[in-house]
Amino acid sequence: MPTTDQEEPVRSSLSTQAARNLATTTKTVPQMQGISSRWLLRKLPWVNVSSGTYRVNRRLSLAVGRGRVGFEVNGADDVRIIPDTLRELPILRGFPDDALLAELAGGFRPREFRAGDVLAAQGEPISEVFIIAHGRIELIGNLRYGASGVVRVVADGHALGDEIHDQEGEPVWGHTLKASTSGTVMVLPRASFQRLYDGSEALRRQIADFQARARRPADGKGQASIDLSAGHAGEPVLPGTFVDYELAPREYELSLTQTVLRVHTRVADLFNNPMNQTEEQLRLTVEAIREREEWELLNNRDFGLLHNADYEQRINTKSGPPTPDDLDNLLSMRRSTKLFLAHPKTIAAFFRECNSRGLYVDAVNIDDHRIPAWRGVPIYPCGKIPISDTFTSSILALRTGEDNQGVVGLHQTGIPDEYSPGLNVRFMGIDEKAILSYLVTAYYSTAILVPDAIGVLENVDIAS
Repeated sequence: MPTTDQEEPVRSSLSTQAARNLATTTKTVPQMQGISSRWLLRKLPWVNVSSGTYRVNRRLSLAVGRGRVGFEVNGADDVRIIPDTLRELPILRGFPDDALLAELAGGFRPREFRAGDVLAAQGEPISEVFIIAHGRIELIGNLRYGASGVVRVVADGHALGDEIHDQEGEPVWGHTLKASTSGTVMVLPRASFQRLYDGSEALRRQIADFQARARRPADGKGQASIDLSAGHAGEPVLPGTFVDYELAPREYELSLTQTVLRVHTRVADLFNNPMNQTEEQLRLTVEAIREREEWELLNNRDFGLLHNADYEQRINTKSGPPTPDDLDNLLSMRRSTKLFLAHPKTIAAFFRECNSRGLYVDAVNIDDHRIPAWRGVPIYPCGKIPISDTFTSSILALRTGEDNQGVVGLHQTGIPDEYSPGLNVRFMGIDEKAILSYLVTAYYSTAILVPDAIGVLENVDIAS
């Protein structure tokens, strides 16, 4: 009887589906998306912190660091300064009066500016304090041979004119402030600041302490000076000196990432051939923990490199995209830079700028990988560096190692049930559902030994 189109034709040999019942399947180990090169973890020198705490002792610094003021934005016309963040200004560092900070923040008013606007001219008296809420401003000053040019570019969160606190003289602008983009600046008139100054004993004492600290002899890095004598003849009286230390040096405690891995005993007992199920579960869990560890080393607000880089070591691009000039500026801010770290899209934007100038980006051989380099310094890709909603990112430049007063990673080796350096796996038991539990923990942190060990190129435009 002939077959119809709906009927399956009679086979003359064994089908592949049936044959597979007698065959051994060739398999891979479980694969996982999201595993990156983790260059930061690989290239950071790691210090064994046997005590769990790492103290960074430094010479006494008389220069008070500048931070970034924060804002609450509720619309284009409703921009307010977060009062606590005014403590990022050097003169208000550690100021205890929250109520006065709130009153001071309330005295700032938003002012719009457009590209090309001049907010203040060099040599004019400082009559207002500016804090940039959004936008970029060029500081234009005198260069050699009477020429003038851009000395620095500042952006969101930077304060200008806070020398207004000087009650002994008439402070003047050291640079011309010219907007390179449109934006918003928060403005505090000098009269408003003077009113608060006259009415607050705490504010007057705060500023007096700041000025007394600034009058102490300091070297070019803002550290308490060491008196020396050189080039003398005869028998002059030599200066006596000592090296003063910070009384409260920063201490880094190891942070951690943890999870509980669960495996049913039936799976662990019966399904371990040809691959050990527990080992494969653990391998993938450790990969995820190491990925999160690298993210924390960059983005954690307590110890992450992006948040703990000194404000004076942060610069902005001159025009927006990352140009060779910008990387040169970043490179020149420290000695012995060992590596750049950037998001892959930022590296691509840098390549575009080099291509437009007819420049060829060199490459170096690192661990059998061809890594792009600028001025001989490798540029490692790192997808953990964030990209903002406006398609801007950052480029980090690091000097590394304890002997080099650079950036170091912190962990503790030799911990109980250690699986890999700084990471252990501890058996927690079997519950009433016959499920095995393992506590997987990684301990880590990072430390910046001196401020110029790391620099950040900020507000890098990667869209254009």
